[in-house]
Amino acid sequence: MPRKLAEREFTPEGPGRRAPARATRRTVTVNIAESPLAWLHARGHLTDRLFAAGECLRADYERAGLGPSVTMRWDPVRIKIQGRGPGLSPTEGQIAAKQRFDGAIALAGSGLADILWRVVCGCESLPNAERALSWPARSGKLVLKIALERVADFYGIP
Repeated sequence: MPRKLAEREFTPEGPGRRAPARATRRTVTVNIAESPLAWLHARGHLTDRLFAAGECLRADYERAGLGPSVTMRWDPVRIKIQGRGPGLSPTEGQIAAKQRFDGAIALAGSGLADILWRVVCGCESLPNAERALSWPARSGKLVLKIALERVADFYGIP
């Protein structure tokens, strides 16, 4: 994953909030290209297995084209090339990814799918997802781990 480093100012009031004129200010370098899942994994909060499960789920989400998009596609017209090996057409690959995504979300269960989708696919931070779901602070990590365990079982990740 490519790194995009940027300087951010942090104040005692929290990131991005205005501080009083005399407050202590500091800047830190952050990687804005890092997903919340990668952040948790890099700091030891997720095992390699759970991280791989989340990445598989996000890959299927992206491959299935489930994210927001415009109604008009401006992709170039695809021309079928002779002699191409066996495999799925782009449409068949998209349908297969959607089926895998739906299966993984269904196995996670309705109570766990919310935090799973928000953090893994929607790239929301855990505190933001907890607030949006009206959950207590610091409860999302445990629920996310349980959901990722089920997703890892779905994808057969050892």
